Amino acid sequence: MIRFRLKELLAEKEFHERRVITLVEVAGATGINRMTLSKIANHPGATTVSDNLDKLCKYFGCQVGDLAIYIPDDQPTPSSPS
Repeated sequence: MIRFRLKELLAEKEFHERRVITLVEVAGATGINRMTLSKIANHPGATTVSDNLDKLCKYFGCQVGDLAIYIPDDQPTPSSPS
């Protein structure tokens, strides 16, 4: 499964800029629909198009590998028992 690190990147950006950044602000800056950003941030296994990845990488100044990580399906998730 691909896991997006959107929340983590938002938290890092908020810390460095010392301000709150909302998904509405990210949506306005990237042109990505707020609902799409919410799904990427909050739904495990969410999918998106490469154009959105490009926009998010540009916004955060990062590489795709900073935005998404691969978690093998056989690896337990934090919410499931070991």
